[in-house]
Amino acid sequence: MSEIIRAHLNFKGYVQGVGFRYTAYHTATMYGLTGWVKNEWNGSVTVEVQGYPDTIDMFIQKVKDGRFIEVLDMTKATIPPEDESSFQIKY
Repeated sequence: MSEIIRAHLNFKGYVQGVGFRYTAYHTATMYGLTGWVKNEWNGSVTVEVQGYPDTIDMFIQKVKDGRFIEVLDMTKATIPPEDESSFQIKY
């Protein structure tokens, strides 16, 4: 089995005002992932998500397939895991 990782993601496109944070929260909870999601001042959305690599990949695909969400660009970086137990929406 793989090792737990933490991914720092930034999504650009039609990602604010379309339920992106709600979708990310519920998808992460469904997959048992931890981390957070936050709207940025420039119209993008940042997510830090922690779990197994294949589960994080499924999370990314599910979020990108959201009903009104249109991701035009996404960056992904692996960062050190943190000690946390839930996924949160940051304001």
